[in-house]
Amino acid sequence: MAAIPTTPAQEQQLVNQGSAGKVQGYRFSLTCLTSLFFIWGLLTSLNDILIPYLKGMFDLSYTQAMLIQFCFFGAYFIVSMPAGALVSKLGYQKGIVLGLMIAGFGALLFYPVATTGSYFAFLGALFVLAAGITLLQVSANPFVSVLGEAKTASSRLTMTQAFNSLGATLAPIFGGWLILSSVTDVAANSQNQPTAVQTPYLILASALFIMALIFAFLKLPKVDTKPEEKNAQQGSSQLGNAQQGSAWQYRHLVLGALAIFVYVGAEVGIGSLLINFAAMDSIAGLEEMKAAKYVTYYWGGAMIGRFIGAIVMQKISAGKVLGFNSILAVILVLIAIFSSGMLALWAIILVGLCNSIMFPTIFTLALWGLKQHTSQGSGVLCLAIVGGALLPVAQGAIADIAGIQLSFLIPMLCFVYIAFYGLVGSRAASRISSGAMEGGLK
Repeated sequence: MAAIPTTPAQEQQLVNQGSAGKVQGYRFSLTCLTSLFFIWGLLTSLNDILIPYLKGMFDLSYTQAMLIQFCFFGAYFIVSMPAGALVSKLGYQKGIVLGLMIAGFGALLFYPVATTGSYFAFLGALFVLAAGITLLQVSANPFVSVLGEAKTASSRLTMTQAFNSLGATLAPIFGGWLILSSVTDVAANSQNQPTAVQTPYLILASALFIMALIFAFLKLPKVDTKPEEKNAQQGSSQLGNAQQGSAWQYRHLVLGALAIFVYVGAEVGIGSLLINFAAMDSIAGLEEMKAAKYVTYYWGGAMIGRFIGAIVMQKISAGKVLGFNSILAVILVLIAIFSSGMLALWAIILVGLCNSIMFPTIFTLALWGLKQHTSQGSGVLCLAIVGGALLPVAQGAIADIAGIQLSFLIPMLCFVYIAFYGLVGSRAASRISSGAMEGGLK
C-alpha cells in the first residue's frame, strides 16, 4: 500500500519553507527519509508471509489468520488521530524518532512472543509494531517536501513512494527465505518452527533502533507544525456557523473514502491469501517457500505499474485510468475464481499491476475542490484505510466456508465499486469547483 500522502495544505506550507533556502545540504537526510518509506513498505508486506506461517503453526482458520491484518491496519484507525496530535506537540523529527523506537520495540517483542506459543501474543506485538509505523507515516511524509527545491517536491514524493513499493516487493523474498524455509522442514524438526520469526524480526528491530539513533542526531529542517492549525482555526471562524464547514458535504469525498476502504481491503486480502492460493493442488501445488516469490511478483507489479501510470495519466484523465484498471482487475479476479492451474495464479498476480495507481489516484480525486476542508478530507481518507483490517477478515470467513477461490468475490466486488468511482462517482469534483482539475492529473 502506498504511503499516506501529505495534504496539499501541508505540502504547500512545507514547500514554501523549502524554497526559502533552508534545505541546502540535506541529501543525506532525504536518503534516510527514503529508507523509512522502504522499511515500512517491507514491514507491511511481511504480513503476507506471517499469515500462512502462523496459520500453519497454530492450526488457524482463515478467519483467525486474517486477524493479523485486522490488528495491523486497525492500528491506523486507532493511532492516526492521537499520533497527529502528538506530532503537533513534539515536532516531526521527534515524531520520527519515537515512531522508529515504538516500531523497533514491537519488532523486538517477536523474540519473546515466539516462545510463548500464544497467537494473541503475536497479535499484540504486531499491533505495537503497526502503531510505530503509523506514527512514522504521520511524521515522515511532510519532511520529504522540504528536502530540496520547491519545484522538485512532487518528484521527491513520487520517488519515496516508489521505495515504499520496493520494500513491499522485497519483503516476500526476505520472509520466505528466513521464515517459510522452516515450514518445509517442520516434519524433521518441528521445534524450530515457532522461533523462525525471531531472527528476521530481531534484524528488523536492530535496523529500526539504529535508524532512530541516526534521526535523533540528524540536522533536519525545523518545520513548524502550528501555522496550518492556526490557519484552519481562522478559516473556521470566518465560516462562523455556516453549514459548509465540513468536508462531509462533498459527495465525491464520501464516495472516495468508501473507495479507499474497499481498495485497501481488496489489495490486502489478495496478498494475504496468495501463498495459500498458490499452494492449492488445483492451482500450482507449491510449497509455501516457493509460493512466496509469487507474492513478490504481485507487489512488484504494483511498483512497476505506478511508474507506467504516472506517464499514462499525463495524457488520459485519472478517472478513466482508474476505471480501466478496475475493470481489468475485475476480469482478472473472475479468471482466478473460475479457472485453475497457472492461468488462475497469474491472473490474480496481475491484479497487482492494476492496483498500482489506485490508492494515490482515488486520494487525489477525492480531495479535488475541497479548498479549506482539504485537511479534514485527508483525515477522513486516511481513516478509511481501516478497510485493510475489516475486509480481509470477511474474506477469510468466506474462505473457511466456500474455499479461497470463491473468497476472491469480495475483492472483485470492491473493484466493481472502484470502477464506478473512477468513471462516475469522482466526477462530482468537477461540478463542485469548476476548473479544479486544471493543473491536476490530466
